[in-house]
Amino acid sequence: MDPEVISNFLVEQREAAPENLQQNFLDIEDYWDRKLWHQLTDTLITYYHDPASSSQRLPLFRRFILSFAEKINQLKFVSLGLSAATQCSDDRERLTFLTDLTEKVDKPSSQDAYVYSLVAASEVKLRLQDYDGARKDLNKAESILDTFDSVETEVHASFYRTNASYYQGKHDFAAYYKNALLYLACIDLKTLSHDDTQARAYDLSVAALISDSIYNFGELLLHPILGSLTSTEHAWLRELLFAFNRGDLAAYNVLENNISKCPLLEEHKTFLWQKISLSALTEAVFRRPPHDRAMTFATIARETHVQPQEIEILIMKALSLGLVRGSIDQVAEIAKINWVQPKVLDMKQIDNMRVRLKDWDSSVNQLGHWIEGVGKDVWAA
Repeated sequence: MDPEVISNFLVEQREAAPENLQQNFLDIEDYWDRKLWHQLTDTLITYYHDPASSSQRLPLFRRFILSFAEKINQLKFVSLGLSAATQCSDDRERLTFLTDLTEKVDKPSSQDAYVYSLVAASEVKLRLQDYDGARKDLNKAESILDTFDSVETEVHASFYRTNASYYQGKHDFAAYYKNALLYLACIDLKTLSHDDTQARAYDLSVAALISDSIYNFGELLLHPILGSLTSTEHAWLRELLFAFNRGDLAAYNVLENNISKCPLLEEHKTFLWQKISLSALTEAVFRRPPHDRAMTFATIARETHVQPQEIEILIMKALSLGLVRGSIDQVAEIAKINWVQPKVLDMKQIDNMRVRLKDWDSSVNQLGHWIEGVGKDVWAA
């Protein structure tokens, strides 16, 4: 493009810009004249981040930035493009814009930028209900990400966020839970808005509860995002998660009436009872010392509130899920458990463990005194 045309365009944009942003245009014109591409890029990114620049992002990108796109960092070029895309009139125009942007950076030297742009396009496809197209793009992005030794966290964050959205739309709650937590691991929680933080905490909590493959909520229980539900209308959901973690049937019965507030939880209410029963079983095993884990079916029925005729199925389910290890004596109606899956402990559970350790220490001391008393002659010799 003719430099004079660009120069006149920049003057027009500077005059149209808010007064507090006109200095940015003076810097932009200066860096462009002197071909200081790095400084020019950073100044443009700063300008694009200002909400007051919204109306000028698209024309600046199309008539100015594209003229030197090959000369600047391609990841930053895509970042500018994504900011400009927010000003498209609708998602269909936005998808066309992002598809063109993706093609421009599809080069061996800029595969990180390509993935960044490809994921952004797949996010728009999700909003347009094109799940097959989004999945194809996300699979391609994932295969490229797997070849990188390192990449900017914003690229990974974008991928995990969009991948989580895909699985949430498909009701694959375990995959959503995993990708949503990976997304949170890539960002500073403070960068999320208050509403977005609460919404993600709510969605993660629901996914953890109704997934048929997640029985250990440790990573979520320890994540600060869960604290955003405290003192809100969804505080009961946080309490419900902790009740499930400790297999607390009494707490579940108190909180059960809130389940109807969430359609997904209400839909899975029968499953939730089965899940809390399994948690009660593992908690009952955990509370017992290792030498006292042969439990009768009657004991398990009392601890889990499960009907006696369903106890064997409950134990077999726990064994198949890897929550416990052991064997079942069907004739004697005894379950012999020798291992229980580790999990995050609350203060009450930690106190129980402290008591057990004190008992163990006392038993060791008693054994030592008994050996000393019985073997006096041996020690003397």
